Amino acid sequence: MRKMLVLALVAMSFASCQQSTSSAADAADSTGTEVSAAMVATDAPVMTFETVNYDFGKVKEGEKVQYEFKFKNTGKSPLIISDATATCGCTVPEIPREPVKPGAEATIKVVFDTMGKGGIQDKVVTITSNGNPSINDVHLIGEVVPAS
Repeated sequence: MRKMLVLALVAMSFASCQQSTSSAADAADSTGTEVSAAMVATDAPVMTFETVNYDFGKVKEGEKVQYEFKFKNTGKSPLIISDATATCGCTVPEIPREPVKPGAEATIKVVFDTMGKGGIQDKVVTITSNGNPSINDVHLIGEVVPAS
């Protein structure tokens, strides 16, 4: 009886060690597949922008400001942009729909409608991706003056 009790305790200890080791070594990515945490950090895509701030200067109210933020995937795996949101409805970002391969370049087009806006403006576009970091911000900065 004692041997069976000891054997059962050893088996339970061994099983619990295996579970905690595998769950600590693995992490689930957004697609649900398991990947190691070390791999996530070293192989993740990286968005590297030419510039994160675009100064459009002074424009008259009612004009539309357009700019394309150029970036390169300097990581080791495809970059997938899942969303881009702006601080208000007057600013509309357009993201690439296809994954950006490592070493490839792409753009995020942003249009800011100045109608009803006046003064100094800083429109922030927040980009969400599978990259490292997963959130990036770009800015349209300038001044909207009354139309004459």
